Amino acid sequence: MNRLFTLLLILFFSCSNDNSLNPEIVLREEVMVENSVFRISYNETKEQPNWIEYDVRDFVKVADRGNMDFYTVGDIWTSDDNDYYKNEWDKGHMAPAGSFTDSWSNLAKTFSFVNCALQKDSLNRGEWRELEEQVREWARDQGTVSVRIELKFSSDSKVLNTGATVPDGFFKYLTFSDNRKMCFYFDNLSTDKDWTEHEIVCN
Repeated sequence: MNRLFTLLLILFFSCSNDNSLNPEIVLREEVMVENSVFRISYNETKEQPNWIEYDVRDFVKVADRGNMDFYTVGDIWTSDDNDYYKNEWDKGHMAPAGSFTDSWSNLAKTFSFVNCALQKDSLNRGEWRELEEQVREWARDQGTVSVRIELKFSSDSKVLNTGATVPDGFFKYLTFSDNRKMCFYFDNLSTDKDWTEHEIVCN
């Protein structure tokens, strides 16, 4: 009986983002998640990460994303496929899949909705992706690069009718093995800039 109740509860969470259906659910502004790939502060109220930290290392590729897709986590209230249905938002990896193809286990961890943000499609596929590729090159040539991403929200942040909040933008902070730093900011908008034009002064 307990097992059946648990399965029904998981089904409920998977099918609904409407917290008003169950007033006993208390959404948390910070849930910490840590595994072999990333360390994430997740905001259940916004259904988006607050921030994420991970390291990019030189590695040998052994896995391929193939038909992998994002999955929900049973005990954390996250965004889901409904938030990305027929709109301008991509399921933007925060810790990029391409940096963790060193094992099937690590690659799979990047497809959790905990590691996913509502990201403008052209940004995700453009400058954001290009900087991820550049970081992998730096890691290969210069050693491990530590990455911290902070999502920017404001009182004007868009809230989808499915319940998730769209970030205004993304800060990306890089720390190299010699303690040199580079910092970037990307507005969550369409853009035709080069990724280098998003660099900002670190503070």
